[in-house]
Amino acid sequence: MDDDRETIRQEACRDALDTILTVADRLDVVRRTEGNRVDSHITSALHAIRFAAAILQPTVPGAPPLGFQFADDSEHLLSLAARWREAALELGEFAPEPPEQPERPERSSPLRLVRPVDPA
Repeated sequence: MDDDRETIRQEACRDALDTILTVADRLDVVRRTEGNRVDSHITSALHAIRFAAAILQPTVPGAPPLGFQFADDSEHLLSLAARWREAALELGEFAPEPPEQPERPERSSPLRLVRPVDPA
């Protein structure tokens, strides 16, 4: 019974790894935009999926080596995903500049408090 369970687990991991790698390949193709630029949202997702593949691959007996850059460095893949996440969400150094505030005209006289006059 335990052997059956282990076989089912290994097959599920192999299927999941195949699916993950298929999705990564698709994202790698569509992330490029005009002018040889890349879409930050898709690239962030790509690196996150490649990280998942790098974590899952050792659980699949006989799985071939992963065929993408940094496949053996899960820490670097995770940092790539985090950095591209910041770009996609416009955080940190990728945050847009705040809009310029219009200059306020100077007031000619300071504000002063006015007290109510006692009618008595």
